[in-house]
Amino acid sequence: METRRRSPLMWLLLLPFLGLLWVPFYNQHDPVLFGFPFFYWYQLAWVPLTSLILYFVYRGVRDDR
Repeated sequence: METRRRSPLMWLLLLPFLGLLWVPFYNQHDPVLFGFPFFYWYQLAWVPLTSLILYFVYRGVRDDR
């Protein structure tokens, strides 16, 4: 069985987790963006950001065959 070396890029996967884990950081109303309070648009902004992070980590650690 082949063992794989973990890439430092894997640490990027912690960003969405940590960014959304600490709720008191974004539990506020201001600033408002397009009528949405910070609480909502901050969480919604993590959806595409997480997708981009996953894409870059995948591209960085996949096996090129």
